[in-house]
Amino acid sequence: MAEEIIRVNDAYYILATSTRVDDRRRVLKHGDTFAVFDRYGDIENVGPPELGIYYQDTRFLSRLGLRLGSYRPMLLSSTVKEDNALMSVDLTNPDVQQPDQVIVPRGSLHVFRSKVLWGETCYDHLRLHNYGRVPIHLSLVLEVGADFVDLFEVRGMQRARRGTVLVPRVDGNMLEFGYEGLDGHVRRTRIVCTPTPTNLARDRVLYDLRLAPSEAAEFELAIHCESNGRAEGGKPTAPRVLPFRDAIAHVAMDLDDTRAREPEITTSNTEFNAWLQRSLADLHLLRTETRAGAYPYAGIPWFCTPFGRDGIITALECLWFDPSIARGVLSFLAATQADRDNPEQDAQPGKILHETRAGEMAALQEVPFGRYYGSVDSTPLFVMLAGAYYERTGDIEFSRQLWPHVVRALAWMDRYGDMDGDGFLEYARRSPQGLVQQGWKDSTDSVFHADGTLAEAPIALCEVQGYAYGAKRAAAALAHSLGEPDDVVARLTRQAEVVRHAFEAQFWCDEIGTYALALDGKKRLCRVRTSNPGHCLFTGIASPERARRVAATLLDNRSFSGWGVRTVAASEQRYNPMSYHNGSVWPHDNALLAAGLARYGLQAEAGQVLEGLFEASRWFDLHRLPELFCGFHRRVGESPTLYPVSCAPQAWAAGAVLLLIQACLGFEVGGVRRELSMANPFLPPFLREVQIRDLRVGAGTIDLILTRQGDDVVADVTRAEGVSFLNPLVGFSSRP
Repeated sequence: MAEEIIRVNDAYYILATSTRVDDRRRVLKHGDTFAVFDRYGDIENVGPPELGIYYQDTRFLSRLGLRLGSYRPMLLSSTVKEDNALMSVDLTNPDVQQPDQVIVPRGSLHVFRSKVLWGETCYDHLRLHNYGRVPIHLSLVLEVGADFVDLFEVRGMQRARRGTVLVPRVDGNMLEFGYEGLDGHVRRTRIVCTPTPTNLARDRVLYDLRLAPSEAAEFELAIHCESNGRAEGGKPTAPRVLPFRDAIAHVAMDLDDTRAREPEITTSNTEFNAWLQRSLADLHLLRTETRAGAYPYAGIPWFCTPFGRDGIITALECLWFDPSIARGVLSFLAATQADRDNPEQDAQPGKILHETRAGEMAALQEVPFGRYYGSVDSTPLFVMLAGAYYERTGDIEFSRQLWPHVVRALAWMDRYGDMDGDGFLEYARRSPQGLVQQGWKDSTDSVFHADGTLAEAPIALCEVQGYAYGAKRAAAALAHSLGEPDDVVARLTRQAEVVRHAFEAQFWCDEIGTYALALDGKKRLCRVRTSNPGHCLFTGIASPERARRVAATLLDNRSFSGWGVRTVAASEQRYNPMSYHNGSVWPHDNALLAAGLARYGLQAEAGQVLEGLFEASRWFDLHRLPELFCGFHRRVGESPTLYPVSCAPQAWAAGAVLLLIQACLGFEVGGVRRELSMANPFLPPFLREVQIRDLRVGAGTIDLILTRQGDDVVADVTRAEGVSFLNPLVGFSSRP
C-alpha cells in the first residue's frame, strides 16, 4: 500500500487542496505571457491558487485587488469576448455607510473594467461613472503584490530554498517589484499608472475619487513583465508601454491577420456555433510565435508552453481547416529534435521533444523540463504529421527541408524506440526525475492489469503501435512523393505491414472485445477496456472486423458516459470517474477515436460522440470545453461534472470540434491533387446545415453547403476555383 501512495502522489501531480470559490476564471494570453483572473478581474489571496499574471513560467503578479474605499465592488457581469481579445467586467458600489446613514447608495457608481494583453504587458483600464444624484467622494484602491514563484510551485511543489525578493521601489507614477533568482536571473514587474496616483505605495495604488452626478473618470494600469538577467541599481527604468486603446488595436489587427487565413464555418445551430467560435478563439489565443514558427501552446494555466505530443495532435485536428498550424509545429519540433544521448532529459538522437520550460526551476534542473524528451509517441506522431501535411498542402519545398528530420525520427524508432527488438515501440524512463508513464496518459497509475496491479516497464502501449504503423506508411508515401529510391519506399511499406501483423497477433483480446491497453515488461497483456484502442482506429492499424468490435466496446454504457467516451471503462478495477486518466472524459481523445470510427465508415457512431461533447459544451462557462471533465454517467437535466484542476483553454480540447466535424462529414482535403473528397457524410439531428466558405485547397478555394435531408446529406458546391469536389456517395463530381 505504501508503494501505491508514492506512485499516485508523484512529483508532478497538480495539487488541489480546496474547492474553487468560483470556477469561472477569466483567461488572457499573448506570446509567452498569460493571466488568470477571477470574474472581478482581480487576483485575490483567496480562491484558485493559479490566479496571477505569468511570464515564461513565473508568476509576475500575485495580487491585484480592486477596492472602493474599504469595500469590494459588487459584480454585475463578467465575460471574455468571443474572440478572447478583451476581458470586460461591470461592477458597482455596495452601500457605503457612515454610522448613522448610507452616504453612497448601492448602484450609484458604475465601474467598467477592461483588460487586454499585448506582448509582455497586461493593460487594465477602469472607467467610473456616477449615475447617482449626489456627489461621490471615496478612495479607488488597487492592492498589488508580486511573489515571483515558479509555475511548478503554484502547482504544489516545494523548494528547499528560493532566491531573493527585492524591496519594491516607487518612482513617480511607477511601482517596481523585483526578484533575483537562484539562477542569477533578475525578474521584474513594473506597474505604470495613468494618471499619476494620489498615493503610490509598495503594496497599493490609491486615487482620491471625486465625481459629481453624471461625471466620469478613467484610469489605466500597465503591468509589464521583464526578465533581462541584470540587477540594476539607482532609479527604476520605465518600460515602453502603449496606451490602452492602442494595445486593443494591435490585438485586433493580429486576430484579423490570423482569421484571414482561415475558412469560415457556420451551422444552423446557434449553440453549436458558440462552441465552435470559442474553440477557434482558443486556438488563436494559444498560438504563439516562436523563433521556429507559430506553435499552439498546450493549455492554461499549467501547460502554457510547447508540448510535442499536444502540438502535433492539435495540428492533426486542425489540418483540414488551417494547415499553417501543422507547418509551425513541424518547424519547431524539427528545430528542437534531440541530437545526442542524454539520460537526464530522456533524450536520444532523432527523438522529438516532449516539453520545454523557461522558468527558474527548469533552469536549475529542479525539474527536468527545460528541454525534455520523455514521451514515446511524439516521434512517430511527428512523422505522421509530416506526411499528412504534405498530402493536405502539396508543399513540396517545405517537405524536402523536413525530410532529414523525418529520417532521423524513423532511425530513433528503429534503434531506440524498440528497446528489445520485438517489433514494438516501448518506453522506460531513464531520468530519475522524468515521467514514469510516457504515453498521452502520463499519470503514474494509468497503465495497469485487469486486477488493478500497475504494469512494469518497459511498456508498449497499443495506440503507440498504431502511431508507428501510421508513421511508416506516411513516411513511405512522403518518400515516394519526394523521389526517394524505390527500395526506401518498399522498406517502409514492408515495415508498416510487419507492425500491423504483429499488433493484430499480440494485442487483440477477444474476451473484452478490444485491443489490450499495453504489453508490460514481461510481455503480459494489460487486458483492460480503455479509450486507447480508439487511437488505433484513427491510424488504420486495426482490421475492419475488429474495428467494429472496438467501436461497440467504446460506445457501450461501460465506456460511453453520455457526454463522451471514458478513458477507462466503468467495469475496470481502477475506474474512477474523478481520476485524471482512469475514467474521465477528454475531448481530444474522443475526437481522435471519432475520426477512427469514421475511417471505418462509422460516421453515425462518430456523430454520437460529437453530440455528447456538444451537449457538454452547452453547460461549460463560455461554451469552452476544458482539458477533461469527470466521467460520471450523464444524468437527465444535470451538467457534466468538472475536474478540479483541468486546463481551460486547452489546445487539443479546442481543436476537437474541427476533427469531429471532419469525421462526421467524411471529407479529406488533398492539396497535391487540389481536390476535396467526401464519402458517407452524416449530420446528427441537432445540425440541419453546415456552411464552409473560403476553404483553401492548394492554390484554389471552395465554398459548400451541406444539408441534412432525412438520413442523407446533400452537398451543394456554391463556388469552386481551382478545386475539384468528389462525392462518391451521390456520384457528384465537378471540376471548374
